[in-house]
Amino acid sequence: MMSKIETGYADYSDGKTTFEAFVAHTGGTEKRPAVLVAHQWAGQIDHERSRAEQLAEAGYVGIAIDTYGKGVRGTPGQDNGALIAPLMADRALLRDRLMAAVAFAKAHPLVDPSRIAIIGFCFGGLCALDVARTGTTEVVGAVSFHGIYPQPNLGPQAPIHTKVQVHHGWEDPLAPPQDVLALAKELTDAGAQWQLNAYGDTVHAFTAKGMNNREGGAQYNEIADRRSWQATLLFFEEIFA
Repeated sequence: MMSKIETGYADYSDGKTTFEAFVAHTGGTEKRPAVLVAHQWAGQIDHERSRAEQLAEAGYVGIAIDTYGKGVRGTPGQDNGALIAPLMADRALLRDRLMAAVAFAKAHPLVDPSRIAIIGFCFGGLCALDVARTGTTEVVGAVSFHGIYPQPNLGPQAPIHTKVQVHHGWEDPLAPPQDVLALAKELTDAGAQWQLNAYGDTVHAFTAKGMNNREGGAQYNEIADRRSWQATLLFFEEIFA
């Protein structure tokens, strides 16, 4: 019998801005690993919240985080460039907001603070990678789904201690093969333990059910969605053991 999933919202801050997390777990008092879910460019919406609930079903505390600010959301399927642009232009600001979410997770009463990971979709994939790029030892795993890969350029890259898993649609126009190879070199040069799963005949947004804009380079792919999620759960079993 599956345990009942408990969900709720909680505010947190980076000292400047208030953010709103969606938290899912199965209750009780036992501490367990936490997985942060970083959002795509529309902000924290049902997709991220449903992933947090899936993570709770798997035995973790699932936390859909927020990098825009409480109440700041875009529109799924529309151009949300005005929301993402300030954070892409100021990766130090993005880093600080992401690490505020990590601090929130560490302080949660059901979370084992030594077992925290982050996943992310599209822009959230970049967020997951940027957490790893901080050189933190507080986040043991980072998973990017159809992410984008530009480096933050915040000075010399620190050694990466976070284990990294990347799920990539090989025909994704937002991250062509040269970007993937550059990411592989970056992770290797930083001493990261990393894994790349590339999916053929697959473009951007392959986990977004209902997305059907192949001409525009974004389309749901059931096989890539299922295989990438299975691989992610296996990754967590390993790093949280």
